[in-house]
Amino acid sequence: MPRRYVNQLAHQEPVRQAFIAGDKQLRPNRNGNLYLQVALSDRTGSIASRFWNAGEAIYQSFDNGDYVFVEGTAQLYQGAMQILGTKLRKLDPSEVDPADFTPEPPVAVDRLTVRLCEMLRSMTDPALKTLAECFLMDEPLMAKLSMAPAGTKNHHAFHGGLLEHTVNVMDVVTRVAPCYPQIDRDLLLFGAFLHDLGKVDELRYDRELTYTDQGQLVGHLVLAVALLDQKSIEAEKLSGEPMPDETIVRLKHMILSHHGEYAFGSPKLPMTLEAVALCQLDNLDAKINTFTQLMREDPNTDSPWTLFNANLGRKLFKGQGERRKAEGSTEGQEPH
Repeated sequence: MPRRYVNQLAHQEPVRQAFIAGDKQLRPNRNGNLYLQVALSDRTGSIASRFWNAGEAIYQSFDNGDYVFVEGTAQLYQGAMQILGTKLRKLDPSEVDPADFTPEPPVAVDRLTVRLCEMLRSMTDPALKTLAECFLMDEPLMAKLSMAPAGTKNHHAFHGGLLEHTVNVMDVVTRVAPCYPQIDRDLLLFGAFLHDLGKVDELRYDRELTYTDQGQLVGHLVLAVALLDQKSIEAEKLSGEPMPDETIVRLKHMILSHHGEYAFGSPKLPMTLEAVALCQLDNLDAKINTFTQLMREDPNTDSPWTLFNANLGRKLFKGQGERRKAEGSTEGQEPH
């Protein structure tokens, strides 16, 4: 029986195949009986699964990141596909085809990398140009950037998603900055490059998309500031001149404030023009990506409205007729 990937599963479809397990949790239901919740993934994505009446034995039989063979049924529930499992057993890596689990970024990584380099090298500030080269010359760092997601569940939650998100925000900066001459274009552009860069070490993305220990304990804001400190030292050695203190402080402030509010994880609120702009542009790209994905993957295909999304507290209007067809015709085009 040919493999059915996560993004191919349909409602009420039987499932008998291997996945990578992640985020396993043993939970009690309303009656106090235990059930197993686990994310199952392959090279196309991840799907939630539940195994009713599961106990400690099955929970302890595998670890996150292991290959597991699952039997069950795919089911549409509250607008999302899930698997109701009946059996699960751990597999030896020799029992699976690694190609089924090797992620391929769905974005044009090479072209996005070229665009990233073009924009960073378009800056006129000598200190920032030198600093940018220290990042671009770091091949392991750039390799991680090309594979990292921007998140595990929300916006750009796919391999290469961090690079796409970063380039999108930087591209918008190049278009918006001329409208606001009071903004330092180079500073904002470099802040857009840095703002989520700590996610290359905050997240794990070799198999499942999840958090590293330092991601859980430290977070990408602090990790990005540490990267900036490291590269600032390298830039000073490369140029033979100290980095301007205010430039570094302003860049750190953009990193630490780009979530915009204390409730959203920012240790500082935006207090410079560039920090305010970055916060808004970052949120714009994240929201557009999230809404687009919800509309594209919505199983309510015969309606101009998506199913109700509990996280957003609303339905989304997909449109209908010729306008909907025209919007759909843009799918498949390469991202900016």
